[in-house]
Amino acid sequence: MIQQIRELFAYRQMIISLVRKDLRGRYKGSVLGFLWTFINPLFQLVVYTLVFSFILKSNIDKYYLYLFVALIPWIFFSASITGGSSSIIAQKDLVKKIYFPRQVIPISYVTSCFVNMLLCFLVIMAVVLLSGIRLHPVGLLCLPVIMAVEYLLALGMALLASAVTVYFKDLEHILGIVSMAWMYLTPIMYDKSIVPAEMLPFFNLNPMTHIIDCYRAVLYSGEVPQLGSLLSSFVLGMLFLAVGWIVFARLQKHFAEVL
Repeated sequence: MIQQIRELFAYRQMIISLVRKDLRGRYKGSVLGFLWTFINPLFQLVVYTLVFSFILKSNIDKYYLYLFVALIPWIFFSASITGGSSSIIAQKDLVKKIYFPRQVIPISYVTSCFVNMLLCFLVIMAVVLLSGIRLHPVGLLCLPVIMAVEYLLALGMALLASAVTVYFKDLEHILGIVSMAWMYLTPIMYDKSIVPAEMLPFFNLNPMTHIIDCYRAVLYSGEVPQLGSLLSSFVLGMLFLAVGWIVFARLQKHFAEVL
């Protein structure tokens, strides 16, 4: 694995080039262009806020902020899995023609999604400040750690999904359904306190539950995230990354033949 990491470092310029290409081409040809990076999550925020504020009424204070600080990280995670699953197939011509570490492709895709999330966080920080939330300095220092943990988790899932999808192409469509179900099983639009006590152990097995809790602690409650939640997120993130890396390493040998 150390050798693979060294090889990836040697191909870092290729990763950077693919990230730039993806970011430039994402909204190429559209009238609003890169502004869709901010418009898409904002429209989702408006829809969910209207539904849960007026139709399925929520008693959560500043619900728009409660939802927003969880929705943006979820969009990144969901896009990394669903889009990342087809990343190898999308670059099949490149895979067939030249040699390079195949992990470069899912890494570059997840990284471009991560950069997209960072840009959206500019909007989140503006909304947080306008809402009058007093951010804890130590909590703010924890924010990059939370983001890094989520990145590792998303990368692990993308490596696993992209490798398996080469051999089982239906997985790309299945993951769209799984992502939707996963979203509703993660406390994004509701508070974890309404989850029945007997179901909580299952909810706590969901790595995104802990990550969302950490984001909310920092950006909604103005607190330092609980060490237990942060540690659980890190352990689960590293576990998924290890599994994804191992499976990808074993399946990549025959990518060119299958594609």
